[in-house]
Amino acid sequence: MWVTLTAGFMSLLDVTIVAVALPSMQRALHTSAPSIQWVVSGYALTFALVLVTAGRLGDAIGRRRIFLLALAAFVLCSAAAGAAPTITLLVVARLAQGAAAGCLAPQNSALIQQLFRGAERGRAFGLFGATVGISSAVGPVIGGLILMLADGPQGWRWIFYVNVPVGAVAFLLGLRLLPKVAPRRRERLDLRGVLLLGCGVLALMLPLILAESGGLRRLWWLFPLGAGLLAVFAGWERRLTAVGGQPLLDPRLVTSTRGYAAGAAIAALYFVGFSGVWLVFALYFQNGEGFSPLRSGLAVTPFAIGSAAAAVVAGRLVERLGRLLTVCGLAAVALGLGGAVLILRLAPGDPAVWYSAPALFLGGLGSGCVISPNVTMTLRDVPVRMAGAAGGALQTAQRLGGAVGTAALPGLFYVVLGTGRHDFRSALAIAVGSGIVAVLCALALAVHDWLRDREPRPPRRPSGTPHEHTHVSRP
Repeated sequence: MWVTLTAGFMSLLDVTIVAVALPSMQRALHTSAPSIQWVVSGYALTFALVLVTAGRLGDAIGRRRIFLLALAAFVLCSAAAGAAPTITLLVVARLAQGAAAGCLAPQNSALIQQLFRGAERGRAFGLFGATVGISSAVGPVIGGLILMLADGPQGWRWIFYVNVPVGAVAFLLGLRLLPKVAPRRRERLDLRGVLLLGCGVLALMLPLILAESGGLRRLWWLFPLGAGLLAVFAGWERRLTAVGGQPLLDPRLVTSTRGYAAGAAIAALYFVGFSGVWLVFALYFQNGEGFSPLRSGLAVTPFAIGSAAAAVVAGRLVERLGRLLTVCGLAAVALGLGGAVLILRLAPGDPAVWYSAPALFLGGLGSGCVISPNVTMTLRDVPVRMAGAAGGALQTAQRLGGAVGTAALPGLFYVVLGTGRHDFRSALAIAVGSGIVAVLCALALAVHDWLRDREPRPPRRPSGTPHEHTHVSRP
């Protein structure tokens, strides 16, 4: 469990940790802002593109094998990124690193599905949710610490080098500790589905990733194209399932597996706000209040602490409370973020950071009750044979929501600043307020799913197949 969580922590941390080092990279490599932005956006893009396919590969040929191959690739790409002499080679290394991280991510949730049952699975997902929440929230803090310790024009390289020893140890432990599970049968990969899904996700994400350089204005036509490709993908998967084929993503996950569609939608909506607000807070503290990257990260640390504490406890409560736990968590996130923004807008100067800490802590407690319980509730009725693809699709929804949030909320922040008044507090309130609206939409959907979940459950599994018994050989 700890081997997989360590690898998952590294892969998710690299989504946010690099952001604080972008100015240092730009100066050291003598490149433009649009080019350096690809160091962050390229990683996020390839990460999202491979999630479902990698999850399906893990289901078909073995999760341990895909996990170890992806972890080795992630470590090598981290070393290549740290040593890159030019921006071109750095971006190429980050694209490959993102693909390796996307192959790692679905294996984590699939291994939990495979190896744990009942209340034990809830606790395991609690640790997994804590990993997701902490890695996303502490990235700026860790990045600021590394830049402070590795001072100098080349200090940014340690942002990537730090993955190498940690990843190498995790790989050696994974060889020893991860159980060997033989796949039930050799399966064919749905290559047409891979192509349709990949092109659809790429078309939806590319304008968002290039938003700061005018991508929304120039590439808006990719949105309807991407939606059309995903519609064709859904039709192809239904047809393949009907004739007894092996789809990339079984449509019954969405149409018949209780709680899966609602859980994926909640994840997407929540990550619109969860991913976007941290960039807005960083922009506000660094540009509006003049904080250093480290101090900016420390200002939002109460949220990370609350999230970590609650996620572990929530994993123990999810079997008893079910979707109600997610409902309470989303309400706490909305109240905490709203209270923090109100305090930062009204309180004077530096004391506002201290005054807002309890509100951010409350929001963090709520977040810890959202991410891991939602994963547990979303995947609880998924058969083990589909666990990898189902986990990959769920994380794809999170990544798409995160892409929308990281593009839209900072964009709103800059729009308000561009009105001529340079009112950073109003920009913060409007941008984070928009993120809270997305959280409230997720809350409404969670309430609906909670009420439906209280209805009697059918005696048979929706997929029409019982749980598979996996044969695990341990050393």
